Amino acid sequence: MAYEQILYRIEGAVAVVTLNRPERLNAWTGRMHHEVRGAMRLAADDEAARVIVLTGAGRGFCGGADMNTLRDIQEGNAQSTPREEAFDEDADPSFRKVYSYFPAIRKPIIAAVNGPCAGLGLVIALYADLRFASEAAVFTTSFSRRGLVAEHGISWLLPRLIGVARAADLLFSARRVSAQEAGEMGLVNRVFPADVFEAEVMAYARMLATEVSPRSLREMKRELWNAQFQTLGEAIDAADADMAPSLVSEDFKEGVAHFLEKRPPAFTGR
Repeated sequence: MAYEQILYRIEGAVAVVTLNRPERLNAWTGRMHHEVRGAMRLAADDEAARVIVLTGAGRGFCGGADMNTLRDIQEGNAQSTPREEAFDEDADPSFRKVYSYFPAIRKPIIAAVNGPCAGLGLVIALYADLRFASEAAVFTTSFSRRGLVAEHGISWLLPRLIGVARAADLLFSARRVSAQEAGEMGLVNRVFPADVFEAEVMAYARMLATEVSPRSLREMKRELWNAQFQTLGEAIDAADADMAPSLVSEDFKEGVAHFLEKRPPAFTGR
């Protein structure tokens, strides 16, 4: 695929998807949606790519939906989004919708929030498995200030990360949240200084790609997202069912061997 609004590269075992409309704070368009989904499919199918990083070019992550797109919607000129093939037909139906497909990708996704992250851009970041923020990042839900609603599942995502009361605050007020406050409330996992942000994110991504089992990451990601719909007992039963195959996997054998032999691991994901 020829990309117009994103960049895609492989750096070692890390696939990096960069939203690339820096002059518009990487505002989200239908074209960008199509290209990001295609890049995610490419990374998901590439056995050499073990971790995916999603970030933005220039000084922003994603400023939300492009205003021209919103204007088209207002004027009744917007094109409908075609149904696209699910990443994983066995995934929970909730993870097969337009923006909720990240949990169905069987590799960890890190949202590297390098700057402003608003509206739909925040929704996209919340569907990632991990969120790292530059100290230059700022977050806002935006929707209430556009006369909109809690879009695309953010009313489900936010409370699970920061609690109902804080989610209500951010959704109702659409106030700006600094990277520091986002870290304190659990909206992001870690905050890094802007001058070392990319290096720190990539170091973490490379650690996941080289030091832990890809099979474990794949299975744990599925278990974590599925557990959001399960009781404790159901999560225990599901984990018990997953345990037997893990004990006969190649990665389990390698996990024991490299520890006993005091050498770096050579996991295959099998």
